[in-house]
Amino acid sequence: MIDNLSLPELVAQMFVVRASGCLFDHQIRYPEWEPTASKLRYYLENLGVGGVILVGGSAAELAVRSHQLQSWAKFPLLLAADIEEGVGQRFAGATWFGPPMAIAEVGRHDAGKADRYAEQMGAVTAIEARAIGLNWVLAPVVDVNNNPDNPVINVRAFGETPEIVGKLAAAFIRGAGQHPVLTTAKHFPGHGDTAVDSHLELPVLPHSPARLAEVELPPFVEAMAAGVDAVMSAHLLIPAWDAEFPATLSRKILIGKLREELGFEGLIVTDALVMGAIANKYGANEAAVLAAEAGADVLLMPLDPEGAILAVCEAVTQGRLCISQIKESVKRIWEAKIKVGLPISDAPQPPLAKGGSKNLESIDSIDLSLLATPDARATAADILRDSLKFGGNLPLQVPKPPENQLLRNLIVVDDVLGCEFLGNHTPAIALPEKFGYKLQLIDDRTCALADNTGAENFSPTLLQIFIRGNCFRGSAGLTQAARDLFKKLLKTGELQAVLIYGSPYVLEQFLPHLPPSIPYIFCFGQMPVAQSLAIEVLFGIDTTGNA
Repeated sequence: MIDNLSLPELVAQMFVVRASGCLFDHQIRYPEWEPTASKLRYYLENLGVGGVILVGGSAAELAVRSHQLQSWAKFPLLLAADIEEGVGQRFAGATWFGPPMAIAEVGRHDAGKADRYAEQMGAVTAIEARAIGLNWVLAPVVDVNNNPDNPVINVRAFGETPEIVGKLAAAFIRGAGQHPVLTTAKHFPGHGDTAVDSHLELPVLPHSPARLAEVELPPFVEAMAAGVDAVMSAHLLIPAWDAEFPATLSRKILIGKLREELGFEGLIVTDALVMGAIANKYGANEAAVLAAEAGADVLLMPLDPEGAILAVCEAVTQGRLCISQIKESVKRIWEAKIKVGLPISDAPQPPLAKGGSKNLESIDSIDLSLLATPDARATAADILRDSLKFGGNLPLQVPKPPENQLLRNLIVVDDVLGCEFLGNHTPAIALPEKFGYKLQLIDDRTCALADNTGAENFSPTLLQIFIRGNCFRGSAGLTQAARDLFKKLLKTGELQAVLIYGSPYVLEQFLPHLPPSIPYIFCFGQMPVAQSLAIEVLFGIDTTGNA
């Protein structure tokens, strides 16, 4: 059937473009990456691209959006999302789990429970993905985060050793594999031991082949054994294997190591081609050609989809790329589409009629009751509760400050404009307010500290810190300003308690300096349920605020 497709149609099937999960153009947040509806429809209907990766919007919106995209497509689409922490991580209203490293923390005390949690997380993620029209889960992360300074992997990893990462990633894959979605092990051959964010520049992994075989590769081997459908390449330079090209563009790595040495037969997908590690040096279109030459089946998020398709077609006509390799990639892509129930044939699909197509699920079949069920939300909360770390004199006894002082709820975030998990209604703000704490919110990267020398101005302070590894930040730890703030509060005696949400490595920076009597609580999650759990422990209340 593939032989009946034109070269541009074949090549277009290899591309997955990014789009907003929202329904209207005026809701687009990243116009450089997210095309308008008319442009996106052109990519799907005229060019025949193979898939879409979606970001933003609510789960309910995405259920409509996914149907809309399928209705536009020349060929049925793979619809993907980076939902490493559940569908609710990207699409509001669905279940949002804590980061995978929370499950690894549970595993320190109960390996069997951690395994069950990882499998349940995989199953819930798959069920909810299908409920809103997604069929490709870009998870799990199987990098071994053995570098505390890693700004991009961090708590996205299942742990710090290949044994725990491989075991829990395999459990996640088993859970998701019970449902018709694709899973993805990323980022091959391992992005965990880096201190550079590949969204910004190219990291180098300087290890020997023996070390790579001992630490980085075993979790990928376990993921393959568990039946993972796809492997995503990392934008990393690994001189021991290829001193010239990063893994995404290296045939020695994608074919030599992944296909031939490890025997992987599923989809090889690149990490986003717009990322600085690749785009800065090779350019948008040449990067796509090099990735295809290297053996990638799926080319993710080109900056200029139409230009990249033309560039790959030209590479074929010029003899740089063999048409048989393109057909092999499309064959794997179509086999994956068939696996998730898409009606693949050699003929383009007609646009859906208003009532829907009998070949694709009708919009009337959307069942939002599958989202955020009580059991799913309870599992997500249990993972966070079982991975809490705390100490000091708990619960906190709220003091009555002198008349000229206020209780202060000082919240430090690593991006004050991007923390959608915080608001006046969320527990980190609303619950302390019930005890008389007044909010002071500062950005970790821009805060300026006032020189406060008068004891009469000191305020009893509850310090809450929201910091974790996030893409495009280049850092996953405390800035010097935040460290200075912590030291100042200790010196003046203002510090009552510390709550840290996100990175356990931030907690490790605090603990050596924290007096044993001062309460501290750490939670891997940052979402409202994580805030509720932490505040509950701090004040000895339930999450409704009752004593």
